[in-house]
Amino acid sequence: MERIRPARLGLGVWALVVALVALVVLTFLPTPYVIQRPGPVYDTLGTAAGPDDQQVPLISIEGAETYETGGTLDLTTVQVVGNRDRTPSWFELALAWTDRSRAVVPIESVFPEGVTTEQRDERNATLMVDSQHEATAAALGELGYDTGAEVVVVEAVDDTPAAGVLESDDVITAIDGEPVTSATQLRERIQEAEGDEIDLAVRRSGAEQQLSITPEKHTEGGTTTWLIGITLRTDYDFPIDVTIQLDNVGGPSAGMMFALGIVDQLTPGELNGGENVAGTGTIDAEGTVGPIGGIRQKLYGARDAEAEYFLAPAANCDEVVGHVPDGLQVIRTSTLEESLDALSVIAEGGDVASLPACTAS
Repeated sequence: MERIRPARLGLGVWALVVALVALVVLTFLPTPYVIQRPGPVYDTLGTAAGPDDQQVPLISIEGAETYETGGTLDLTTVQVVGNRDRTPSWFELALAWTDRSRAVVPIESVFPEGVTTEQRDERNATLMVDSQHEATAAALGELGYDTGAEVVVVEAVDDTPAAGVLESDDVITAIDGEPVTSATQLRERIQEAEGDEIDLAVRRSGAEQQLSITPEKHTEGGTTTWLIGITLRTDYDFPIDVTIQLDNVGGPSAGMMFALGIVDQLTPGELNGGENVAGTGTIDAEGTVGPIGGIRQKLYGARDAEAEYFLAPAANCDEVVGHVPDGLQVIRTSTLEESLDALSVIAEGGDVASLPACTAS
């Protein structure tokens, strides 16, 4: 027995050495993943860091009467750990896999091949500015303001029906005699034509023109769409000045909460009844709430910020079910109006349990 012990001891030492070497290798070996975790939470009724790190109102309004608010209307964010220059280690990934508030996702889903971190940040900054404009349009439209919306051609794509017909900066004022008030409405009318020729009224360099285009059929994944080959933007002439100050946050997912914050400031009383409400969701000028990424991380961020209620896009409900932290009630929404109705029930102390909830499809 005395002779066997040294051999076993030697094997044990070698096993420990191999394990340590493997740990070191796994620590420094690049991985094809990044980690999503809850990011900062910002109250749209509160302040945010402005120039020189001074606190300024996250939403400020001039040109209209504003009212005192209470409670919170929090927008939630997601932080990404890692990038193509430095990916998380396998050890970090292992820890993230055991944390319900974090998600391990393929790096391509966050940092597409060929897109630099700077390009990604620039695109997200642009999406954030666009979401602020759409949120302002949705909020003011909900309150009966004329937002002076104009649908403008950004580009006519080569080898499409619009090439050589429409030009950059053309303002599309009507389709088949119906005034165009939004890019969404224009797209819907194109789909309804089902490939028939459409007549567009266009303002080009101040002069009105009548143009005709026949949409092209595209089928992908069993879904058919009709396209004319243009990219669009919507320009607004807002009757009041709304400024949203939020640096170092990108993407369009704060749109709905921006809109709610604007409505709250422009209407008497506390929209949320003084309660702490969080949420997320894109929004367009018509008030349609769209899906976002990182919904599970945002739920945990809301819980950590002590929110009691969370407004979640209906399109994200499949990701919500089974992942709601204790103490947080999730309310499903697909429009700004539905979000306002939910807040009304909360503010009045009504039956919150009767509000739409996320269920598995």
